[in-house]
Amino acid sequence: MLVDSHCHLDPAYLPTGPDDVLKRAKAAGVGTFVCIGVGRDLGAARGAVALAAARADVFATVGVHPHDAAKTDESGFDEITTLAQKPRVVAIGEIGLDYHYDHSPRDVQNRVFRRMIALARELKKPIVIHTRSAPADTLAILQEENARDVGGIIHCFSEDRAFAERALDLDFDLSFSGILTFKNAHAIREAARFAPADRILVETDSPFLAPVPLRGKTCEPAYIVHTARCLAELRGQTFDAIAEQTTANVAKRLDLPLPPG
Repeated sequence: MLVDSHCHLDPAYLPTGPDDVLKRAKAAGVGTFVCIGVGRDLGAARGAVALAAARADVFATVGVHPHDAAKTDESGFDEITTLAQKPRVVAIGEIGLDYHYDHSPRDVQNRVFRRMIALARELKKPIVIHTRSAPADTLAILQEENARDVGGIIHCFSEDRAFAERALDLDFDLSFSGILTFKNAHAIREAARFAPADRILVETDSPFLAPVPLRGKTCEPAYIVHTARCLAELRGQTFDAIAEQTTANVAKRLDLPLPPG
C-alpha cells in the first residue's frame, strides 16, 4: 500500500473531520498518512499530534511554515518544541523559505528556518522542507546549519536536476506531488527520472495540487495513486514496484513501521 508522505488533515481544510477522506484513501490503496502540523496558529500542530495519537495509520510532523514565521513568538516556539517530542511525531516541518509569496519578511524566514533546523538536530529528527522561489538560499542554509546531520525530505519537489543533486548530497529525499503529472513540469520530471530509486517519495500535499486527471479539484490522499502511476511511467516501472519502493523509502526516512500489504 502507498504512503502519503505529506498531507494536511486539520480542521482548517476538513471542518467535518478526516474520517471520510481517510476512508476513501484506504479504499484506493493508501495505508499510512503523514499529517503536517503547520498553520496560521498552533491549532494545526496540536491537531496533527492528536490525530496521530488517535489513529494507528497517521503520523505527525510539527514546525513553523515560512508563511507564518513572523507570527510565531517565543511561547509558540516553546510549544512546538514540546509537541515535537510527543510520540508519533516523526519530523520537524514543513519548514523552509517561500520567496514567492513573502508572507513573512525574508530575514525572518531565514532566522526561523535556521532555528527549526537547530531543533531538528537537537531532537535528532528529520526535516520536511518547503522551498519556493528560493533554491540558492534554501540549499545554503541547509549546508550552513549542518542539516545533513538529520537529513529529511524536499516536500513537493518543484526544482530542477541541479537542485536535486545538491539536495541528495545533503541527505534529503525527493517527494513528488501532483505537480509531477502536469504536462509543463519538464524539469521536475527529469529529476524524477534521474533520482536514485531509494530516494524518491510520493505525496499529495492535500488539499492542494490535485494531480491530472483531477487537476482543479480539492486534493485528498486517495489521489496519490495518480502521482505514483505517473512516476512509474516516467521511470519505466510498474505501479506496484513504485508503490513498494516509495513506501519502503518513507518508512526508512521517517522510521515508520511498514503498513500491511
